[in-house]
Amino acid sequence: MREIQFREALREAMSEEMRRDQKVFLMGEEVAEYNGAYKVSQGMLDEFGPERVIDTPIAELGFAGIGVGAAMNGLRPIIEFMTFNFSLVAIDQVINSAAKMMSMSGGQFPMPIVFRGPTGNAGMLSSQHSQNFENWYANTPGLKVVVPSNPYDAKGLLKSSIRDEDPVIFMESELMYGDKGEVPEGEYLLPIGQANIVKEGSDVTLVSFGKMMKIAIEAADELAKKDISAEVIDLRSVRPIDYKTVIGSVKKTNRLVIVEEAWPLASISTDIAFNVQKDAFDYLDAPVKRVNSMDLPLPYAPTLIDAILPNVKRTLDAVDAVMYR
Repeated sequence: MREIQFREALREAMSEEMRRDQKVFLMGEEVAEYNGAYKVSQGMLDEFGPERVIDTPIAELGFAGIGVGAAMNGLRPIIEFMTFNFSLVAIDQVINSAAKMMSMSGGQFPMPIVFRGPTGNAGMLSSQHSQNFENWYANTPGLKVVVPSNPYDAKGLLKSSIRDEDPVIFMESELMYGDKGEVPEGEYLLPIGQANIVKEGSDVTLVSFGKMMKIAIEAADELAKKDISAEVIDLRSVRPIDYKTVIGSVKKTNRLVIVEEAWPLASISTDIAFNVQKDAFDYLDAPVKRVNSMDLPLPYAPTLIDAILPNVKRTLDAVDAVMYR
């Protein structure tokens, strides 16, 4: 095992898959000559050339459509959005073409395409560049939605996503690209749709995904100082969601707190709360609590960002509410 950055884990995943399969290619804004807006594709142009690492104009609808057409013709595109905020320009190709093609063609056209890039708050980029659309894409039949929280998961899940026959939305975070973590040398795959129990516990279940896992883990460490044992679950993907693991944990701990960066209405945490009360109601000793971003556009000022986004204190307060109600 060695420690590498999140961006390096993503780069390794793409490069290994491009060496393994000549049909895989990367396309997006600044991915080639500039080595990627966040240096995820550093050096890939030199290795694979301009036919497989392709710079595009600022035209998300156009290059997303090229990716869909390429996938229909047997290639395996990786389409990078500089941020998923910009994917809204391409949403017709993602939702009306990529997600529906297998069904509408009667199974004649698999859609092995990955749309990847950063999501959510990136620090002082204001409202138009700081949104979470995981729930939008997770609400679309035909798509898979993967949100890794660490370098190890990022590599294994991206390799699985590239090999998948269905379109995959692969969401990262600008604030995590420099994070380091242990990643083994060589190839490994992680299954899409299987959550990870990061920390076992007995008193309360904390569920999260993506960069909010940092909040959940830090909260669990603080709770341990009070002799409260928190089980921490990383969903890894939000379509499909591994309800079996979540509900199994709740049946053990009898309490659930969900930490999610997105706004509260119609969010991933909403669906988890519903399914837990549907399938594990008799095991709950307290109502399910959610810790979401406040229902506001995210501002520019860092003090306001900190006030609006989920944090450790709000998570601990939610645990207190389910422990001592």
